[in-house]
Amino acid sequence: MQVQATLELKTMIFINPKTDYAFKKIFGSSESKEILISFLNALIYDGNPTIEDLEIINPNLPPKIEGLKDSYLDVKAKLQDDTLVIIEMQVINVQSFGKRVFYNAAKTYSFQLQAAQAYRLLKPVIALTITDFEMFPENEDFISRFVLKEVDKNFTYPENELDLVFVELPKFTKGEEELETLSDKWIYFMKNARSLTSVPEIMDSVPEIHQAFDIANQVKLSREEVEEFDRREQFIYDQQGAIIKAVREGIEQGIEQGREEGIEEGREEGMKFEKLAIAKKSLSQLDNITISQITGLSVEEVQNLRAANS
Repeated sequence: MQVQATLELKTMIFINPKTDYAFKKIFGSSESKEILISFLNALIYDGNPTIEDLEIINPNLPPKIEGLKDSYLDVKAKLQDDTLVIIEMQVINVQSFGKRVFYNAAKTYSFQLQAAQAYRLLKPVIALTITDFEMFPENEDFISRFVLKEVDKNFTYPENELDLVFVELPKFTKGEEELETLSDKWIYFMKNARSLTSVPEIMDSVPEIHQAFDIANQVKLSREEVEEFDRREQFIYDQQGAIIKAVREGIEQGIEQGREEGIEEGREEGMKFEKLAIAKKSLSQLDNITISQITGLSVEEVQNLRAANS
């Protein structure tokens, strides 16, 4: 029995926590409360047990005002002091992604109040964003935090209740033997779980990370769930491939024209091709609004593309 257990341990397959479907299952399901507390304490509060309790709530923010965009988050939680934390895992660096993060945070903050309610009822909002690409190439740190501050004197705005935290996975280069802090271990999990075949001993000592690996273990999932995870992961690979192909074609076309304006035209056409390619691959899996948000195409352009491919 011991030999069999060891063999099974060495041949584990974990779903990719960087896909939205898997991320929500690991951190946003009914059994994820303790996992999410540990995860947030690690990435927001330097591993300190600041968060003792939270409530996982519906992450979607439907518009209250006609014409306002929907917001699609991965996980949303209310802490014991009523602070709201919104969490998003983003694999593809889409156009205006930074604006989207700020928009979702501001919208979450402002939508706390109903008509005629006092501003004193507003609670802080923390937006935690994990990216599989570099957002701030000028900064070598893999965790960045932004708050409102005075430009010259650098003091914090008195009612600073909007906090943006970014974790850039490509900047995290520590190996398993170098993991020291709780944030190290969680980021290593996010970046490498898919390629692991067993739970690293140094991480297995953290009960919440052990539980996260347990949820991510494909053995525990239904065939339908595994197929859905595979589809989502393949969709990401297709997006990345489309972007690379579009950029190459755009640059090559510009170079062939041999003019400076031709190079610029090639880039613009490449970006347009990229958006259309991604949108076309998304038609069978996503709705028009979501595709519009991912690609930067208008909803009308997506509707026309769907009609042309139906």
